Amino acid sequence: MSRPTGRVLTLLELLQSGGTRTMAELADRLGVDGRTVRRYVDQLVELEVPVEAVRGRYGGYRLAPGYRLPPLMLSDDEAIAVLLGLVAGSRTGLTTAAATAGETAAAKIRRVLPRRLAGRLEAVLESLAFTQPPGESAAPDAAVLLTVADAVRHHRPVSIRYTDRQDRRSERTLHPYGLVAHAGRWYVTGHDPAAGEERSFRLDRIADARALPGSFEAPAEPDPAQRLLSGFATADYRYRVRLRIHATADQVRARLPAAVASVHDLDPDPDPDLDPDLDPDADPAAERWLRVELRAERLDWLPPLLAALDRPFLIDQPAELRTLVQEFAARLSARARQAAQQA
Repeated sequence: MSRPTGRVLTLLELLQSGGTRTMAELADRLGVDGRTVRRYVDQLVELEVPVEAVRGRYGGYRLAPGYRLPPLMLSDDEAIAVLLGLVAGSRTGLTTAAATAGETAAAKIRRVLPRRLAGRLEAVLESLAFTQPPGESAAPDAAVLLTVADAVRHHRPVSIRYTDRQDRRSERTLHPYGLVAHAGRWYVTGHDPAAGEERSFRLDRIADARALPGSFEAPAEPDPAQRLLSGFATADYRYRVRLRIHATADQVRARLPAAVASVHDLDPDPDPDLDPDLDPDADPAAERWLRVELRAERLDWLPPLLAALDRPFLIDQPAELRTLVQEFAARLSARARQAAQQA
């Protein structure tokens, strides 16, 4: 490919990326002067590519709105990124309700790729394995996803028809703060004016969403992802667990992420008589007493987790957890004695 032809295609790629590109920007990106840029634009127009000239202080060139250019032109890296993104999205459940959309999009991309590149990409996809099974959660309706995303961008309230996990249906107004992808599902976080509190909703449980007149002011902090994780950690479950753990926040988070538990500082050594065996060489700036709170439907998974954490801890509530930890410790001791006798 000759250098002028390559620069014309580069110009087309720049214009396809959207917006108006100034003459100075195009000349700098292409490494030519303004007169040459105009000549390249004329070549695109001769090929019936609708390039528009924008006058004024911030003028330049842009493609006509809605223009689509066949065939698709992707570099090797771009093609791999697009196809792997489609495959990963379908495997993790982050797709729209039109389950075949990813497959048909990938098929269209394959059809317009050069044979050499298409064959190499097929080799990548055929040799690719995932350590987890495909996502089985329901995907959101594309119209719902786009409506909510537009409302988030423009700070507009939306009306949604929602079905909760108890199969109860309701219609409510939401001031959406942001969309969050978590564990193979889409969520929207925001303020529910009727309830007077912040809420998170699964998009696949929203049957319909429509924008409402007006606007709202979205808070700057925390971000929507953090709001969602905090909501999971404080959700209403059967047990409310309160612990005191002597560790760093990172050590706790390695076993109890933000979606599971909330972690806060406590005053140093709340009851030193209960923990006489603390490591005297521990750095107090790194390891300190932390208050950890979480909600759970079951408690049987917590004793082995606390054992794996391998840090001093106190159980404030519930009493059932203390019993389970004692029973777990007794089983470990019995198995250790049995293993020693068989050695």
